Amino acid sequence: MTSSAAGHASRSLVIKTTSGLDRPEAANQALTVAASAAAAGVEVSLWLTGEAAWFAVPGRAAELALDHAAPVPDLLDAVLAGGTVTLCTQCAARRQITADDVLPGVRIAGAAVFTEEILRPQAQAVVY
Repeated sequence: MTSSAAGHASRSLVIKTTSGLDRPEAANQALTVAASAAAAGVEVSLWLTGEAAWFAVPGRAAELALDHAAPVPDLLDAVLAGGTVTLCTQCAARRQITADDVLPGVRIAGAAVFTEEILRPQAQAVVY
């Protein structure tokens, strides 16, 4: 297997992160992998669930600062520019986050859409 993502352009990567400020390293890892894959031309779908739901709200991603790591707002911008970012419907509702509250380009969707994405042929799902 090659280390180049270009050879996997027909594959898609679905990343779900439940981690937010409660688990900063896991959250940053998920966003770093998503941004790196998007930059390499891979079809990326990033799902923000649990405490990661807050990253969908403007300004909230900047609250996660981690030594020796790329800034979370930059990573999120990279994913938004080259992929899809989805906020979990139930997670948003539990936090009283509405479609009017999220960053431009972030969609709100539920388990049926997530299931559809991960069951696509050539999809790879990763959960953080």
